[in-house]
Amino acid sequence: MDVELTRTFLEVAASGSFVAAAQRLHLTQTAVSARIRALEHHLGLPLFVRNKAGARLTPAGERFMRYATNLVQAWERAHHHVALPPGREAGISIGAESSLWHPLLADWLVWMHRVCPEVALRATVDSPAQLLEAVQDGALDLAVVYSPAQRPGLVCELLMDEKLILVTSSVDGAMQASQYVYVDWGPAFAANHDGAFPALANPPVSISLGPLALDYLLTVGGCGYFRAGAVRALLAEGRLKRVAGAPEFSHSAYAVYAARHESETLARARDGLRLIAAGPARRPRRIKRS
Repeated sequence: MDVELTRTFLEVAASGSFVAAAQRLHLTQTAVSARIRALEHHLGLPLFVRNKAGARLTPAGERFMRYATNLVQAWERAHHHVALPPGREAGISIGAESSLWHPLLADWLVWMHRVCPEVALRATVDSPAQLLEAVQDGALDLAVVYSPAQRPGLVCELLMDEKLILVTSSVDGAMQASQYVYVDWGPAFAANHDGAFPALANPPVSISLGPLALDYLLTVGGCGYFRAGAVRALLAEGRLKRVAGAPEFSHSAYAVYAARHESETLARARDGLRLIAAGPARRPRRIKRS
């Protein structure tokens, strides 16, 4: 089956319109209709109900949706590993939560460029649930997430067990509820935070991205929980103070991969993650595995 037929199906399903799908795919509406008809012919069932309002999935179309997504992801993974760019001998695809990209994954990309220049790289940012789904489906080789849920067939390797600490810009080091910035560090943090600070269930400011929250706090003032490593220099400089007596929370990052997809390239990629997570980047050297 032509993967472009499946891509077109997903585009029509997402937009709810043959016209909109044609615009996004830079095709004519006739071409989009022809692709959907060909796909329906292959499957032997109608996938869309067409009307003046657009197009909606039939029950068969809804059942095909998950398979269509998996088909496209599998093709992209195969294309990434088989159709490698000139001069590359292997490929690796990695994804991470947004708060893990700086500096861990950014430094890892540089490490891979220097130590494994023969490996083609594909990187993405997504939610933890989507990243784990992509690893399980084979669309990603590796995901780096905080406190992942256990899934059959996936290996969760601890990279770093960091602490979340409460810091403030106040010169007296005191916590002021009116200036509290809640940073969304995930479900585990939320549960611990609610238990420790029930009065802050409705904070004045809530931000889902750690680096953005830190920039905000440094600009307007306030207090909030941040990764110990991210605020270490600011504490040393005196720009922030740690709130005395405040609880600290564990915030563990894991490398997640499917055991059935183990390879030398994936093992080397994990070597790099371990080195970067362990501390200051060591001088890159080419790793040879026996």
